[in-house]
Amino acid sequence: MDATQQTIQEIDRAIRKIVAKFPASQEPVLTDIHLELRPDSGDFLAYDDDDKELNRCVVEQWISSKEEDFYDQVTPILYGRLDALRAEIDKMSILHPFSFVLVDGDHETLSDIYLVDDEQQILTGSLMPDLEKDLNNFMKALFDE
Repeated sequence: MDATQQTIQEIDRAIRKIVAKFPASQEPVLTDIHLELRPDSGDFLAYDDDDKELNRCVVEQWISSKEEDFYDQVTPILYGRLDALRAEIDKMSILHPFSFVLVDGDHETLSDIYLVDDEQQILTGSLMPDLEKDLNNFMKALFDE
């Protein structure tokens, strides 16, 4: 799924509203940001660790999405928008490390989309992609010697 310009604007506006809830002038808090997407209604919701709603908007392009792999398709879009707004996100008054986490309707984690650690490094997806394949190759090479 390619994000339309309108979708990008809607996501950026939503992220900026979340950022505004944590101005740099405030005392830092300990929380992650949980993002819930509802493909049936297009709702894009954000919560803190206490399930307090931080923002809600509708992404028109996502309304009634019939994509079977909806979350797999929107995750890179969300990461791209968060990365584009990195300078604003870095100023949020949230203690590090913190992350933007994609959750389902039951608030179960689907994916860590965007993680900021103490050195301001941005990580996404699996921290070690293809780890199992690399370990298998290593073990095979080790036993072949």
